[in-house]
Amino acid sequence: MENWDEIKTAYQVARMGTVSGAADVLGVHHATVIRHIDALEGRLGVKLFQRHARGYTATEAGQDLLRVAQATDDQFSQLAGRIKGLGDEVSGDLVITSLISLAPRMVPLLAGFQALYPDVVVRYLTGERLFRLEYGEAHVAIRAGTAPDQPDNVVQTFHHQHMGLYATRGYLETHGTPTSLADLKHHRFVGHDNDQSRAPFNRWLRAHVPPEAITFRSTDNRALDIAVKSGAGIGFVAVLEAQADPDLVEVLERQADWAAPLWLVTHVDLHRTTKVQAFLSFLKEQAKDWEV
Repeated sequence: MENWDEIKTAYQVARMGTVSGAADVLGVHHATVIRHIDALEGRLGVKLFQRHARGYTATEAGQDLLRVAQATDDQFSQLAGRIKGLGDEVSGDLVITSLISLAPRMVPLLAGFQALYPDVVVRYLTGERLFRLEYGEAHVAIRAGTAPDQPDNVVQTFHHQHMGLYATRGYLETHGTPTSLADLKHHRFVGHDNDQSRAPFNRWLRAHVPPEAITFRSTDNRALDIAVKSGAGIGFVAVLEAQADPDLVEVLERQADWAAPLWLVTHVDLHRTTKVQAFLSFLKEQAKDWEV
């Protein structure tokens, strides 16, 4: 049927036996009930009810409609119960998205969460693309940079991602170590190919290093990290990741304004679900001592 409201109205009239009773259940004016019944009978070309002084009695056609509507209403009630039950459980897919540079910390943490909730299927998505929470592409996003401003998202402060300028020992043995900003133009750099990148360290690099000195470029942050570790030049690497690589040497003193704030982002429709709240609580507790 094109108008489910009319069927719901007819179902309540058949169940209650009166227009006023159906109107009370549906929370509408009695004139709306009469209009729905008249429209539905006109569309079907049959009388669904016999009108009399005591109210409305369903005809044979009305009884058929009542049985179908009853079954449909029961199915909707069962569906609502299942959906509510899923919302109360910590199970099923848990989709988390973050920068790839956070993977060394996030993967052990996600494994720890899954150990507590073995019915959870973890999907950890990384990459440059901004996953759309409003389309259900992720339950929780960890994002860097300026605070996300989508109106339907719940945004919470998390940490800062600290960045440093690094090069391999081999690169420094061959090209020397810069000791001042003036030295930078004599070196080779690894940098993002997008000149419009808003990451604070990328802005700093564009402001202090001549374009011709940025000799290895990519739009993939993981590729940039690998390029630095391969000796292609000096480049920004997350401190967390660089400290795990003994071949990387920090070049120049780290600056506070290179750090990017990290935000926890959830969609308002999922924020209060048991699964998301359980993960957020676990993440905040486990990440208290993070130095990222």
